[in-house]
Amino acid sequence: GSLAEPVDSPRRDYRRYVELEIKHGRIAMLATVGVLTTEAGFRWPGYLSKSLDLKFADLPGGCFDSYNAVPALGWLQIVGFVIFLELAYGATDPSKEPGDVGGISWVRYDDPETKK
Repeated sequence: GSLAEPVDSPRRDYRRYVELEIKHGRIAMLATVGVLTTEAGFRWPGYLSKSLDLKFADLPGGCFDSYNAVPALGWLQIVGFVIFLELAYGATDPSKEPGDVGGISWVRYDDPETKK
């Protein structure tokens, strides 16, 4: 929302906050896995940037060191891809539970006893 958004705006309801919290949790989990895999030494083969002669193997492990080693255009591509995913696949259908963005193959547990 924005500062000019009315307080009674539909985007300020509790469901929206639940959806955002789920998305933030998923991003945090992916970031943690990324840090753990780079610290463990896993690197993609090939070049991160041919023009800078920067290979994936040259990236340091760790959160801030690897963040600083990726060129600005690389971060632009990452952010652009995340925005694409958010707009194309991240919207939750209002008829589904918050966070339920899976397709028809997504396993859903509708039975309250199964959820326990």
